[in-house]
Parts: sequence; C-alpha cells; structure tokens
Amino acid sequence: MNLSTNYLGLQLKNPIVVSSSRMTGDLESIKKCIDAGAGAIVLKSLFEEQLRIKTQSTMDGSRASEMYFWFPEAKNLVMEQGIKANMEQYLSFVYKVKENSSVPIIASINCQTPNEWPHFAAAIQEAGADALELNIAIFPFNNSMASCELEEVYIQILNQVKKHVSIPVSIKLGHYFTNLCALAHRLVENKADGLVLFNRYFRPDIDIDSMKVVEDNYFSSSEELPESLRWIALMAENNLGCDLAASSGIHSYVGVVKQLLAGADVTQICSTLYLNGIDYLTEIIHGLESWMMSHNFETIKDFKGKSLNKQTMDASFERVHFMNRNFD
Repeated sequence: MNLSTNYLGLQLKNPIVVSSSRMTGDLESIKKCIDAGAGAIVLKSLFEEQLRIKTQSTMDGSRASEMYFWFPEAKNLVMEQGIKANMEQYLSFVYKVKENSSVPIIASINCQTPNEWPHFAAAIQEAGADALELNIAIFPFNNSMASCELEEVYIQILNQVKKHVSIPVSIKLGHYFTNLCALAHRLVENKADGLVLFNRYFRPDIDIDSMKVVEDNYFSSSEELPESLRWIALMAENNLGCDLAASSGIHSYVGVVKQLLAGADVTQICSTLYLNGIDYLTEIIHGLESWMMSHNFETIKDFKGKSLNKQTMDASFERVHFMNRNFD
C-alpha cells in the first residue's frame, strides 16, 4: 500500500500535514510530529505584527525611550533594526527545523505592510524552507473597501512574493469572499501553486456574567468539516490547476478520507493533536490505511476525487437550501 502524494511539487509520504500552530513553532514538538508519521509540517506563522509589538516593548523599556520622542527618525531606525533581529530568530528556527527534518517544511508568514511580504518570503526561502504558505487573512469589515479591491490586495501580495522567490507558494484563504471560485481562478492565473481551505480566524464570544468579550473555543470541531468539504469539492471540480489542502474540522481518519474523496491533495490537522496528543497522528494514518485496505485501494490516486460527478455536484455541493428537513 502506498500513501504517498504530491503537494506543491513536493513528494509527501502521506497526505496528512500538521498545520501552522504554536505546536509547529517548537522544534521538539515538530520532531514528535515527524516521528508520529506527519507527511509535512507547516511552521508557526511569522507575524510582522508580533515582531513590531515585541520590538516596541523592548524600546519602551529601554533608557532611550524618552529620546525617541525628540528624534522620531531614530525610533524608526531602531524599530527596523529590532524587527530584523527578531526575524533572524525565526530564520534560525527554519534552518534548524530543516536540519532535523526528514519531511518537507512549509513556512508561513503574515505581514502588515506591503513591502514586508516579499522581504519576509525571500529571507525564508534563503533559510531553507521547501515551500511557503501566505497567511494573508484580511477581514472584510471596512465598508469603504469594495470586495473587488480587497481581492486585488491578495493578487498584489501574491505577485510581489512570486517575483522574489522560486519555491512553491500557497495561499491560505478564509471563506469571506463574494465569489470564492472566481478569486481562486485569479490566484491561480497569477501563479499560486496551491490553496488552503480554510483559515480559522479568532472567534469572539461574550461572557454574559462579566458582560465582556472573550475568546470562543480555541479548537476546531468535526462539525466544521462540511464547510471546507463543500469548497474543496467545488474547487476540485472546477479544475483550477493548483493543489488543494483541506483544513479545519479534520479530527480523525474519517475526515481525511472525506476530504480526499472530495478532491483534496492533502489534509491539514492541528486541533485534534492538541486534544488527543501528537501520537494520535499515527492512529489517523493507520485508520486511513485500514479504510483503503477494506475498499481495495492501493494508492491515494485510486480514490482521490472519487465522490465527484455531475450529479453529486448539482445535488449536494452546489445546493444552498434544504429540500426536506426532518424537523419541519
């Protein structure tokens, strides 16, 4: 039996990728994921915002903090130098992970300023990452920005990054778009090598006792699977010409199998490893193997996208409303 697959031009021993999280920001945890059988690792995102906050905190605590008020140009220079120093730590981490890894390593970045996207990307390529995931994540709350303008920002970021790197580049998308399939086609036309569906954003809640805003459940649940399953199927059926990674709500081998049947090239998991332990990754792989064996499949290609056909797409994945509900 052969579980190997290809994603972003990289050969993976299986289609189970550990997605970007605090877990993949720690070398020892990454080693455990690899030992448990991970097909690839997406490193914890490098956030420009975090670098700026960390640098600002250091500056505020220094003796020279008052001087920055009188010499703002000095503050800007120190800020840029501080960001560079903090970024070097991440680049060193990428290098160390590559030295200690037997699977493909995909870096991840999120920037605030336009010029930093290509700058960060080029530096990460130099550090040895096999591919890059752009965690763009622009939340569409600005009523002065039209949807087409927001989408254009994604295109511009991708174009700038592709000019500065030769490694494969994927885009991690949210589902807050007017026409996701149309945007996906534009991204592929502008040389996106892959799409990750979906990004899971911070989820606010309200504590009715304290009457304050709090964070909702940090982890995903298997109930979130159908959202990405629908769009993976629609994208796969559209023959985009890029690789597809399914993310969010995949908590067992069952979720992995469903996404592969829908046409995903790989699946990304995270929350289930926090909830069940890193070793649970091995159980997921064994579950996938057992399912393949019971259905007489020898390779991933034998069943990838097998659930896609015109009748299925029209009747299920393109449907919005319920036709009959047993609770009406």
